[in-house]
Amino acid sequence: MVRFAESISVGNARVAIFPDSKQADQFLTETIADVAREAIAKRGAFFIALSGGGTPRALYELLGSTRWRNRINWQRTHVFLGDERFVPLSNPASNFRMIQQTLLAHVDMPKDNVHPVATESGDASAAAADYEKQIRKAFGNEPPRFDLNLLGVGTNAHTASLFPHTRALHERKKLVVANYVDELSMWRITFTTPLINASRHIIFQAYGLEKANTICRILLGPRDPDDAPAQLIHPEGDGDLAWVIDQAAAQRLARNRENKKPA
Repeated sequence: MVRFAESISVGNARVAIFPDSKQADQFLTETIADVAREAIAKRGAFFIALSGGGTPRALYELLGSTRWRNRINWQRTHVFLGDERFVPLSNPASNFRMIQQTLLAHVDMPKDNVHPVATESGDASAAAADYEKQIRKAFGNEPPRFDLNLLGVGTNAHTASLFPHTRALHERKKLVVANYVDELSMWRITFTTPLINASRHIIFQAYGLEKANTICRILLGPRDPDDAPAQLIHPEGDGDLAWVIDQAAAQRLARNRENKKPA
């Protein structure tokens, strides 16, 4: 078992701080395997929502490696994406393409258990509605509740494709929406906060000094979710929230916690 460099609590979140991203990724692989094993034992299947971008690439490569690929029962695992860029799946910018290359191509998984967003439709809203139908169908008669939802965070405090001051932040009924991001001039497909917050386990993964200010702002700053959408993530019921970060990303967090201690 990989050990924390430090483990702290901030509000309702557990924050695990590691010396570097490699040790953090080792911990995450163990955590994902443990959650998968428990979910399959209790409910017969493991539902995971994966994040895109550059941060989780090494984690996915580790999960798909010879050492780890047999630690998860992929036959009973369903993989969804928490968000997707509205580009063809063959496009280098596609989150699914990255996940396919780094992880899915290396594990023995039924095709029907892999759930990409139908971005080739040409209609972002229709693709979002279709993805919500896929999710509801996969969960059958049960309310959709992912066993694990892996999230990243941008330096502007966005998570999934919930970007600051966008319409998707205020959606409370739909599970998936198309969200136009002006700063990127691009449509994104994203889980909404009700779907994310229904998850049994939510884990933010963030590494590097460039994320230090953002993490401090999200966890210790004033509440302003329109400007810092990651503040909207609060699991419901018995769900839990954790941050897995490296020491570089934790620098401002640790300093500000010390400053807030009573004299």
